[in-house]
Amino acid sequence: MSGVKLDWKDDLVAACLAASVMAVLVATTSNLGYSRDEGFYFYSADTYGRWFDLLFSNPRAALDRKAIDGAWRVNSEHPGLIKSLFALSHLILQKKLHLFSMEGTSYRFPGIALAGAAVALVYRFGAEARGRLAGVFAALALILMPRFFYHAHLACFDVPIVTMFLLTVYTYWKSLRHGGWAWPIATGLSFGLALDTKHNSWFLPILCIVHSAVVVLRAKYSGREWKPLLDRALATLGCMAVLGPLVMYTFWPWIWHDTLPRLRAYANFHLHHEYYNMEFFGKTYWKPPMPRLYAPFMTAATVPMVTLSLLVVGLVVCARRETQRIRQIWARYSKSPAQGESDFAALAVPRNSPASRAQTTGTTTSAAKSDISPGSAHPGVDVRRTDDDAGVFLLWLCGAGISYGAWVFPSTPIFGGTKHWMTAYPFLALFAGVGFSYLATVLRMELRRMKQAPLRRAARGPIAASAFFAVAIAAPAAETWSSHPWGLSSYTPLVGGAKGAATLGLNRTFWGYTTGSVVDYLNREVPKNGTVYVHDTSWPAWEMLLKDGRLRKDIRGTGSVHDAMFALYHHEHHMQGQEYQAWVAYGTVQPAHVAGLHGVPVIWIYRRK
Repeated sequence: MSGVKLDWKDDLVAACLAASVMAVLVATTSNLGYSRDEGFYFYSADTYGRWFDLLFSNPRAALDRKAIDGAWRVNSEHPGLIKSLFALSHLILQKKLHLFSMEGTSYRFPGIALAGAAVALVYRFGAEARGRLAGVFAALALILMPRFFYHAHLACFDVPIVTMFLLTVYTYWKSLRHGGWAWPIATGLSFGLALDTKHNSWFLPILCIVHSAVVVLRAKYSGREWKPLLDRALATLGCMAVLGPLVMYTFWPWIWHDTLPRLRAYANFHLHHEYYNMEFFGKTYWKPPMPRLYAPFMTAATVPMVTLSLLVVGLVVCARRETQRIRQIWARYSKSPAQGESDFAALAVPRNSPASRAQTTGTTTSAAKSDISPGSAHPGVDVRRTDDDAGVFLLWLCGAGISYGAWVFPSTPIFGGTKHWMTAYPFLALFAGVGFSYLATVLRMELRRMKQAPLRRAARGPIAASAFFAVAIAAPAAETWSSHPWGLSSYTPLVGGAKGAATLGLNRTFWGYTTGSVVDYLNREVPKNGTVYVHDTSWPAWEMLLKDGRLRKDIRGTGSVHDAMFALYHHEHHMQGQEYQAWVAYGTVQPAHVAGLHGVPVIWIYRRK
């Protein structure tokens, strides 16, 4: 299961994947409401945008401490890079170039672009490590996770940190493989961008240190040259330690003054974050202890089953290879190292394959040669190329594991759902790509054994792999498409879909974004200058719906059920009191309008009689 040396064709594929993802995301923003956090970041971006305007027109005034602190104090509990991109996108792409039909899309566009970059990067990582077939499936598997697809639209930090986290891991891996200084420097710069994106980046040094130690020790005890690998690891970690903080400091003006106290305040905000509410199996958790199975269960309940199944296959394939690698090391210190090495080689290809028979008989058929060619993207490959000192399988496992690590502790908040460990998802997708590539090769080998000539011919070309690809990707694509614009209400058939999840008492929605799904009703039914209780929708998010023209400008939002003619209710277990208030104020328990996913009510509207 060897990777390939990337060339211009891979650059083209990656660019096409990124562009396609961005086009789909932009095209599907029009019916997706704005989340509560987006509203806060709109306000922050506008504040930063005024500072950028001042910087462009009068740099001396903009660099005055009062100007810096006045602008960057807003939302200083989060780093400034991504909000700066929101601000610049709005200033340049919307105010000057007028590229988008809705103003809100200009704030969302940097996140959309970074989502496209994440998909392209997954392709490159997968193709270079384990072949183009694995890479392209992994790339699509990532964007076709319904929760990731939802978050990829937003002017938030969750998908941007996925991209920055993955970029740092990729450049780190390249540093171990190729040496020199270019990739270590790139790793340091990438780490700095990640630090200035979100606090998930704090896990990256731990990941890289642990991985470096393991691969260096493995190389040493395997009898291979390990000192150059150690030098590369130390150079990369050194660049991360030096360049990472410098990049963060450069792109976050808030910490230009009183640096240490402000960094301490930033760290304390997240290390001692307040707890919000989240429903899990019919119980609202708002303080520790939190359920330790929340993260793995929610992953299983929201990632498409096809992707999860192929992920398991990929993990098994990789685990078998790593087990044999350990056996090879053990054999080196036992009585029969040659036997250990032959066992390792034998496992590198599927059983009963032409390549496997060639290893057994000592001969190599033409079919076997095609299976073990150095450029092959499939399991039957030259075993010399599977012995990767850079430890890509271990790296992917560490990347996923450390992203989930915090949720084994009962004190870790769960209020944001799957977005908190979303940095694991590219690695899950990469393992799924490995599993798909392996099964595609097994399919091809089985077809070669068929008596029917058309089937044998199909095995030699792209027909079999293409058909299998279409079948495998169809379900994730259908699940993702049908989930929009209700991404946070989406669950897989493993728990019975949205209906099963509601029955089990899993959270249906949060963030108040589903207001965007009822604007047609409000525009049609609310009388001129009528009032609407906005419930969980943040005021900046409500105002953006007005600016976009998605809501009539005469419709007035209010924060009180009693002062409104209509009342929104976004269903969350702990918010039922707001619904009771509407019953009392309006004299009815019957909603005037209900909207949701697959027959499950998510948001409904009460109308004063």
